[in-house]
Amino acid sequence: MTETVKETSESAPVPPTTPPPPAALAAKVRTLVPTMTRSMQRVAEAVAADPAACAALTVTGLAERTGTSEATVVRTARVLGYPGYRDLRLALAGLAAQQQSGRAPAVTADIAVDDPLHEVVAKLAHDERQTLADTADALDIQQLAAAVAALASARRIDIYGIGASALVGQDLAQKLLRIGLIAHAHSDPHLAVTNAVQLRGGDAAVAITDSGATGDVIEPLRVAFEHGATTIAMTGRPDGPVTQYADHVLTTSKARESELRPAAMSSRTSQLLVVDCLFIGVAQRTYDTAGPALSASYEALAHRRSARAPGR
Repeated sequence: MTETVKETSESAPVPPTTPPPPAALAAKVRTLVPTMTRSMQRVAEAVAADPAACAALTVTGLAERTGTSEATVVRTARVLGYPGYRDLRLALAGLAAQQQSGRAPAVTADIAVDDPLHEVVAKLAHDERQTLADTADALDIQQLAAAVAALASARRIDIYGIGASALVGQDLAQKLLRIGLIAHAHSDPHLAVTNAVQLRGGDAAVAITDSGATGDVIEPLRVAFEHGATTIAMTGRPDGPVTQYADHVLTTSKARESELRPAAMSSRTSQLLVVDCLFIGVAQRTYDTAGPALSASYEALAHRRSARAPGR
């Protein structure tokens, strides 16, 4: 029997009801610039580089400053999540004020081959803090709440990820297992698809892909979607191919790749924050069962450590 495919309207991400706050603007630019046209990139890069100066410009002035058109400026504002240029200007003014107060630090330089270790530690620590802040600012709480509700009520949860994202998927699965949910992480694309075929309405599937274009992750999510499961995409590209099969989209901070720090390293920080948000949200909604399950797992681990202690 052929499974009923969900209506497209159900799969579309729920748009935010309000524009992103000023603190989220720089994060949105870093996330979305790679997907923009070159003219839109010039607008986005200009407002991120000098928000104070751009906030003082009219739409015509910003178009002239970036060598683009007024229509391009307005389109860029909308892609960044603002209804129009006026809303973007307000966000720019807010971002400029935060930067002047020191609450929105500039991004440090990439790690160099000859950096001493203390500078490596400082740069990594700054980048990790910025990644976490960017992710928190850009995370759509409505989408997060919907994903939490789907996982909390799911009969079974499948999680798909490849490479570094597979490690994140394993972390989510083991957390959910500890509060009594049935969750499995799949890093083998063949097993992922064969398991996705078994999903039905009342089940949930989570795809984790920073690029949003990993075929081995998209395919099992597609199968899960077409078999009626509630699907969730965790990705750094909210307009990536994976989202066409996602009921709910959780946007992570887009990884900045450098010679000594592959994108997989920095993207994992962002993904793990979202995993923790999902886990805490689910544990709160299911606390009557999650609480005892967590206590039982703590006791079992404590007993195992005690039994393995020297002299026992």
